Amino acid sequence: MDHLPAPLFSATYFQDPYPTLGWLRDRSPVHEFAFPVGAVRTWIVTRFDDVRAMLADQRFSSEGGTWGSPEFQAAGLVSGAGSVLEKAVTVVDPPAHTRLRRLVMTAFTPSRITKWQTAVEKAVATALDDCEARGSFDVMAHYAGPVSSTVMSEILGLRIDRHEQLVQALAQAFPSDDAQMPKVAEGFARICDYAADLVAEKRRRPDDDLTTALLRARDDGDRLSEEELVATVAAMILAGSDTIRAFVGNAVLALLDHPDQRDLLAERPGIEEPAVEELLRYEGALSTALFRVTTEELTFGDTVLPAGAPVIAALLSANRDPRQFDEPDRLDLTRTRLRHVGLGHGLHNCLGAALARLEGRIAIPALFRRFPRLDLAVARHDLRYIENWAMRRLVALPALTTGASR
Repeated sequence: MDHLPAPLFSATYFQDPYPTLGWLRDRSPVHEFAFPVGAVRTWIVTRFDDVRAMLADQRFSSEGGTWGSPEFQAAGLVSGAGSVLEKAVTVVDPPAHTRLRRLVMTAFTPSRITKWQTAVEKAVATALDDCEARGSFDVMAHYAGPVSSTVMSEILGLRIDRHEQLVQALAQAFPSDDAQMPKVAEGFARICDYAADLVAEKRRRPDDDLTTALLRARDDGDRLSEEELVATVAAMILAGSDTIRAFVGNAVLALLDHPDQRDLLAERPGIEEPAVEELLRYEGALSTALFRVTTEELTFGDTVLPAGAPVIAALLSANRDPRQFDEPDRLDLTRTRLRHVGLGHGLHNCLGAALARLEGRIAIPALFRRFPRLDLAVARHDLRYIENWAMRRLVALPALTTGASR
């Protein structure tokens, strides 16, 4: 085949991106294409070694508003443009990034992370009881969604009743459809407004949560400004509201597709930790990292990239690269010394990586322990994925069980 199996970020691609990504790894590993929003010249990097090298190379900046090409900025592709999110730790370069990350991480104390485990276990138990009472249920709507939103609410002090509003705002902020671009700014503004409300509320009524801890964060006399604080909370909402739901759903489907690995997870003590790493590799929530832009003209591999070029690191593709992994399309929970990019790589690796791993280790095995005969309630080919270039998430995962086990 001498042409792409499906155009990048097309409807066909979103349902099964792997044939296209495999074609690119073999034939065009640093591939130029027109991004569907604004037809902006863009490059996508698909091989494992190239993705890691690019994400660790500071000539690829996260500051699209500073270094991005005029056409990139004019198309509205700068993350958080015009909002306080431009100051978030996820989209700034060193030295600002170094300072912000150091301050933010002072709030991630061992005692606070220990409390997160209790919150996850409680949320999982409640969601499992609800699923059992339903008999048949949607893993995304009735299990993965409630678990991730309840835990995020507990950690940040969010009001759970606003979770669905935030999910809608996320869809507005990261559209794949050109027609939805006018709503991008509104999506980011909604997220920032809620973060500002939350910060103000915690300033009035401090509590034992991460938002309050960030209000109090200090490092050698330094502290977060009001804008940095709101941007940090907004970035955490962006990172934690939907990605963990997506990961749990993808992991459950992968195990339903591989019953031998599902049995292994249930039967082998202590396999939870390596299992989560393999599930993150096999199909994590992040299809790509956020845009990087080149700060100068440079040669990457055999490709010359102009200054200001937007470049996308394809995380899903890197994790299925046969140059790095034996039989990469096979789920194998016994893989050892697994080095993947399911949560990113480099300075901007996922801020919530510890939480994602914790929720995965608890929520995924617990579902199969409670419902050992869990099965799909629809034909496999009827499952659909959302059309989003940066996230891999099922729309729904209807399941049924013939019995529960406590």
